[in-house]
Amino acid sequence: MTKGSPQQRRGGRPTQAEAAALHHRLREAAVRTFLEHGYDATTMVAIADAAGITKPTLYARYPDKRAVFLDVIPWAFSRAVQVETDDAVEEQDLHTALVAIGQGALRHALNPDIVQLHRIARNEADRFPEFALSAESLGWASRHQQVMGLLRQHAATGAIEVDDIELAAEHFLAMVEVLPARLADFGLYRSRKEERRRLLHAVDLFLRGVLAR
Repeated sequence: MTKGSPQQRRGGRPTQAEAAALHHRLREAAVRTFLEHGYDATTMVAIADAAGITKPTLYARYPDKRAVFLDVIPWAFSRAVQVETDDAVEEQDLHTALVAIGQGALRHALNPDIVQLHRIARNEADRFPEFALSAESLGWASRHQQVMGLLRQHAATGAIEVDDIELAAEHFLAMVEVLPARLADFGLYRSRKEERRRLLHAVDLFLRGVLAR
């Protein structure tokens, strides 16, 4: 038997790759369990069962359910943003790039899992002070940085004039996704055609304020 073979490792300490895969699977299972049952009704046993692991394995990583929640909810938000982010927008003209970013923001904001994640984050914010500080910004920071980078790129060429890049990027995202996200909290969704009409209007309105005169 060769050194490091799967047979030799069986029952022993997992490799770094195996440990990472286990952690990923555990997080996915924990998120699904919290979303399905809510925080109060979720137990460590339920999380372990959903992940296909033993309770001791779960407790080796997290001391309690609170620690699991504080780890997996921000992770779920950040993962969703990474999936939607498209660096190719930097190669497009500003209008097309902003529309593309806006479409990604809407897909993220209106995704049923994201809506439910925001709901559980807000519902539990009072009992988790450290989590309450970031609950409203989860899923925002990465896209905000993307818009800021795009605006800096076009400001450097003189195509736009923006005094405060950070604030302008924040206002753009607020125009695009805040109201649709709030409506989704109440189960209200516009048609795709209507959402696109409003997105294009927001992009045009934003450009009127930043294009060089």
